[in-house]
Amino acid sequence: MYAFEIERPSTIADAVNALKGEDAQALGGGQTLIPTLKQRLAAPSVLVSLTGIGEMQGVCQADDGAVCIGGATTHATVAKEAAAHYPALADLASHIGDPAVRNRGTIGGSLANNDPAACYPAAALGSGATIITNNRQIAADDYFEGMFSTALDEGEVITEVRFPVPQTANYQKFLQPASRFALVGVFVAQYADGVRVAVTGASEEGVFRWSEAEAALSANFSASALDGLSLPADGMIGDLHGSPSYRAHLVKVMTGRAVAACQG
Repeated sequence: MYAFEIERPSTIADAVNALKGEDAQALGGGQTLIPTLKQRLAAPSVLVSLTGIGEMQGVCQADDGAVCIGGATTHATVAKEAAAHYPALADLASHIGDPAVRNRGTIGGSLANNDPAACYPAAALGSGATIITNNRQIAADDYFEGMFSTALDEGEVITEVRFPVPQTANYQKFLQPASRFALVGVFVAQYADGVRVAVTGASEEGVFRWSEAEAALSANFSASALDGLSLPADGMIGDLHGSPSYRAHLVKVMTGRAVAACQG
């Protein structure tokens, strides 16, 4: 580690102003950034902590029924406070990392980092969520741009994430036991106008929607609708934990499990 300054703004406006400084970096729960600093892979001169901004914390339900989660809300809080409104999202949050990670990591930090094996990107994309920043609103379909890449501009802060609540939903994660990240994770959500299927952990391009499964499940919401479907191994992640073809196979398996869990 090396010397740096830290600022702790109490409002979104103050945080945005602080991030205009040279080499300033936003700090959420620090679950990715702090290890990166320890390895000297990043060297910001100023860290701007977002955890003290009250207007960016907590879970509520909007008049239209959507679940609204402040960008600085921890995974543990999402797991507790979203359970009554969006059980599948709360369950996903309850299985991120370990208790230490869940009590420090934030939803905004996870989505801003967009790790290709993180869970929240699948929930956001699978729910058709809206990512709200200090400047604008970004549909999840337009937000994720590839591995560790998003539509966020320099200095832009995720202040809130708004999730439309589906008729039913489920997230299935085949986890890597050491890191507890998803080797493959699939979020399935059924809405009145169709089914969304979002996959994390599998692709070299990060989180993605499996459109063929969406079409099949929108016509027949049962695991049997996936019979005959398959994903190509091209573009899937290959490492010591699993080959590209293994991950492609897991996507179908986990999608089937998610659909089955939705049914009962």
